[in-house]
Amino acid sequence: MPKLDVVAILKLQHKEAQATVDRLDEAIRVLESLGKHTGGRRGPRRMSAAGRARIAAAQRKRWAKIRAAKK
Repeated sequence: MPKLDVVAILKLQHKEAQATVDRLDEAIRVLESLGKHTGGRRGPRRMSAAGRARIAAAQRKRWAKIRAAKK
């Protein structure tokens, strides 16, 4: 009968070790996820054609002003 006690003890220790491993895995998962959330943009920003046209027009106006100053 002492053999059964050893097996029971080993099974208990295995269960406790597995619980420890599960907690460590969870801790690792949480720590790895900390660096992934930067709080930044969720996707690429898209600019409308009208917005792009306004920016281009303003740049052409700046270029024209520089060219006019050179003359």
